[in-house]
Amino acid sequence: MKENILKSKSYDFAIDIVKLCQSITSEKKEFVLSKQIMKSGTPIGALIREAEFGQSKPYFANKMSIALNLKIPFGIVRNDKN
Repeated sequence: MKENILKSKSYDFAIDIVKLCQSITSEKKEFVLSKQIMKSGTPIGALIREAEFGQSKPYFANKMSIALNLKIPFGIVRNDKN
């Protein structure tokens, strides 16, 4: 079976987010910011997985669009529309 690069990269990104939040919490004692980063950075992989097993093409497109919009603020995907 062919490796799903998007799934692999989103998983690695989620791991990096968790490590970043652990670092912010332990070194800087910043809990509010780390909690918000965790909430923003980890659902990307879940949305990609949900899109993969969606019932229809519009459902797939919707979930992938949400995942893409979550990645833009983190600078993972460039937004050339502006």
